[in-house]
Amino acid sequence: MKVFVFDSSKCNGCYGCQLACKDEHWNNEWLPYALPQPDTGHFWCKMTQTDHGQVPKVRVEYTPHFCNHCDNAPCMAAAPEAVYKREDGLVIVDPIEAKGNKALVDACPYGAIYWNEELEVPQKCTGCAHLVDEGELPHCVDVCATGALRFGEESEFAEELDHAEVLASEEHGPRVYYLNMPHLFIGGEVWDPAIDEVIEGARVTLSGDVDMAAESDEFGDFWFRRIDEGNYTVTVQAEGYEVETREVKLEKSLNIGDIPLRRAAGNEVVDKEKPAVELDIEAPVGEPDVEVVEVGDVTAAMSVMSQAPDEDGGVMSKSGISKN
Repeated sequence: MKVFVFDSSKCNGCYGCQLACKDEHWNNEWLPYALPQPDTGHFWCKMTQTDHGQVPKVRVEYTPHFCNHCDNAPCMAAAPEAVYKREDGLVIVDPIEAKGNKALVDACPYGAIYWNEELEVPQKCTGCAHLVDEGELPHCVDVCATGALRFGEESEFAEELDHAEVLASEEHGPRVYYLNMPHLFIGGEVWDPAIDEVIEGARVTLSGDVDMAAESDEFGDFWFRRIDEGNYTVTVQAEGYEVETREVKLEKSLNIGDIPLRRAAGNEVVDKEKPAVELDIEAPVGEPDVEVVEVGDVTAAMSVMSQAPDEDGGVMSKSGISKN
């Protein structure tokens, strides 16, 4: 049985998969699997972008959505005479048998089925069954430049699928798997207001619906990634400082901002008197030579302070010009 596997950590949001789907199916008829896709309105492969966090802690998530090719697909139950599952796992809406059945669009709880007004037929991702029959990859997978989107036998991905998740209900048996989805994050910065510097190596713990620990980096930043909505407590500790806590109700990725740490007793900043600076500079030797030059109505006086004798017994200016 075939599966689609998407690795979020490899996707750069080029939208190549979405464009490839349109390129393959617009104005092209692939019977017995699909009639031509209209030029607008249909997204059999739809890439979405989600912005997480607030400046300066921001992450962007890209996710492709298409038919989940469910083992227990609601669309098959709604129209068994028009929707079938191939032996390789791809779910097909028969464009001939399904003609005129607009209600089939609402049978999919994931919005993967579209209505072609001109042809009066419900349509969706076919997994590029016409290409798979020829031993080729679905076009969206074939053009993926980063290898984020893959397609193949479930057994080939067995080890990875142990760590994967699905976006559809598991009761429907979806065959599209997602790896390394970012979920939500909590981020912030630790700093010392007494010296106006960030604090590196502060221990930051997250407790509540999940327990995690991190350390502030060389920029004072800390992150708790791949967490879900919930109530959390962020606790910051560093040697020589008082403990700080923040209560967070997480509904979307959040930059909780700067967390200033107050210095504990015995770690106060002591102002030290700056020592006097002694200049070890010798005064110039000799008297300056002054040359007066007239240029038009302008009279300029140029002075060359002798610095040191040159090899011929004259004096050399700082610029290296010798005068005898």
